[in-house]
Amino acid sequence: MTDPGHRVGGGPRPGASEDLGNEVEGYLLWRARIAEAEQRAREFTGRMDWLTTGQRDEVERHYVDDGLRRARQDLERIAARCASLRDEYERRYRMLRARCVGWAVAVCGGVAFVATAVTAVSLSR
Repeated sequence: MTDPGHRVGGGPRPGASEDLGNEVEGYLLWRARIAEAEQRAREFTGRMDWLTTGQRDEVERHYVDDGLRRARQDLERIAARCASLRDEYERRYRMLRARCVGWAVAVCGGVAFVATAVTAVSLSR
């Protein structure tokens, strides 16, 4: 039987627990960011004792929205940088791997050539 997130036979798909762990961690970090923004907004409006309750709520809401918008932009910028670094490292790894395979083939070919030459010389004597 197959279903989303599971392989045939009911076993979890590879990396499923890692994906879930990353999602939970991201959710918790974002909730912490929201709580921090709300706390900062309360501290910011706390110094403005002339505000009415409605005004205080509106200023806090705008302060939180602005802080979360900036945090989201920061996270998107970091995620984009991480993706570009990953692409760069993968490209470099592929080049290095191709170079290593090329050298290995060249060395093996050279050893085979030398072995064949030595065998041919020793058989011709």
